[in-house]
Amino acid sequence: MSNKLTLGILGVVAAGIIALAVVLIVVVAGGGGDKKSATTGSDTPTASGTKTSGSGTTTKAASGELRLRGDDPLFLDPAVAQDAGSALYIVEIFSGLERLDKDLKIQPDVAESYDVSPDGKTYTFHLNKKATYQDGRPVSADDVKYSWERALNPDTGSVTAENFLGDIVGAKDVSRGRATTISGLKIIDDTTIAVTLDAPKPYFLYKLTYPTAFLVDKRQIESNPKRWTQKPNGTGPYKLKEWKLGERIVLEAYANSHRGPPKLNTVRYNLSGGSSLVAYEDGDIDVTGVGLDDLDRIQDPNDKLHAEYTTTPRQSIDYIGFNTNVPPFDDPKVRQAFAMAVDRKKIAEVVLKGAIPVANGILAPGVPGATADDKTKPYDPEAAKKLLAESKYAGKLPPITLAESGAGATVGPTEEAIIQFWKDNLGVEVKIQQAESATFFSDIDQGRYQMFHLGWIMDYPDPEDVLDVLFYSKSKQNNSRYSNPVVDQKLEAARIERDTEKRLALYRDVEKTLIDDAAWIPMFFDTTHALIKPYVKNFTFAPTIVERFHDVEVNR
Repeated sequence: MSNKLTLGILGVVAAGIIALAVVLIVVVAGGGGDKKSATTGSDTPTASGTKTSGSGTTTKAASGELRLRGDDPLFLDPAVAQDAGSALYIVEIFSGLERLDKDLKIQPDVAESYDVSPDGKTYTFHLNKKATYQDGRPVSADDVKYSWERALNPDTGSVTAENFLGDIVGAKDVSRGRATTISGLKIIDDTTIAVTLDAPKPYFLYKLTYPTAFLVDKRQIESNPKRWTQKPNGTGPYKLKEWKLGERIVLEAYANSHRGPPKLNTVRYNLSGGSSLVAYEDGDIDVTGVGLDDLDRIQDPNDKLHAEYTTTPRQSIDYIGFNTNVPPFDDPKVRQAFAMAVDRKKIAEVVLKGAIPVANGILAPGVPGATADDKTKPYDPEAAKKLLAESKYAGKLPPITLAESGAGATVGPTEEAIIQFWKDNLGVEVKIQQAESATFFSDIDQGRYQMFHLGWIMDYPDPEDVLDVLFYSKSKQNNSRYSNPVVDQKLEAARIERDTEKRLALYRDVEKTLIDDAAWIPMFFDTTHALIKPYVKNFTFAPTIVERFHDVEVNR
């Protein structure tokens, strides 16, 4: 979600979350598809075992269990989670006013409709009167106000809230401790709330699909502030039935979901280790990712599992990030030298066996503004040596480390190849620094690393979600500490530009500047390689993280 995809969690991503082989293996990190239910409304059981919706339409009761491999989430609080591993569960348990479907189109969720003022600055949301928390309490406009103000409150500790709610008048006053209420929120009645923005923002509704804007239960949080996430009372289609750390997570359908009852009754995550593919072949799980070592076999049409194989491009990028405030990466020439010293195409071909594409920029295919031309620094060892020699650190580089998530893990072949290129082409010894995931993300946010290997999964299909969120100088998620007044001006202009082509042109200019400055080394885009049992119906992989189980059916 703001999706920190770390090299270890995705095999999360959430976020970002990679030794690249892991991305291929852990498909629970992929997004999922959901289709709008054919019926809506509250439901009551009937003697036949079906349910009758408020509209009179009869639907089958939820049934079946989907079995997956998974990991313990770092957070189940939508306000603070920023990794993909947490987001996978959060989008099922919680919900917001709007949601993304499997095609990344905005769909109504807790808000069944909205109106926009002629100047494009005020959105009036009309809540679905059938929307309830999973304990049956109706959702009200007060819940929206509480949830957003809590997310922005500095005591909550969210690094994402200002980016996703900060366009609302008064939101930044709350996030910066100058106020306790959002002046731009006005409750009209129990099911109507008006939201006023500081300017028309073409992407505003997209931001409401991100977990920071999801609804939480004030009564539950205030009665049990430290432990409420162990059994959260959300408004999503699935309830957290059980969470046994390191063993299993079980989600159970919420039959009275305002979107209609889910078709799938239970989702069971096995959190233990072992080979996911072996578990799939043994019939213990129903969906699995395919790792590099098994990809050739599965892609062979003669293999018995080939018919169950699926591949889907994802809107995510793997990258090397620099802290541009610390030596030696405060010098653009050093960053450019490191970028030009790595043969990304060779790594993709030899180490990754062509399973994922080399990035040609920062914007992934499918994101508006992305282009097919290669905008990245070319592999040029001689030019890299020259740039390093021209830098202010020529002959006096400090010790350099590359940080990644995965304390105690072995260094992956991708990282080994990267640091070998730097050694061979620049004569620079780079050490790997690993940290447990929660510590790693915290240290990234605090700017404690020189250089880091991360990934980013788009939260929604708009270039603002990566270029503005990660590179605007005042953004709390600007982990590179990148600051460029010209880039800031173009990002600010793009926020309010209502002509689509002019807006995308601004973002393309920003992307070019970032690559020229080597703010990042864009490494690879992502692809999901997976197996799905034939008795699992309607399970699809979306390009990013969306709710995906509502319409899945399992008929063993």
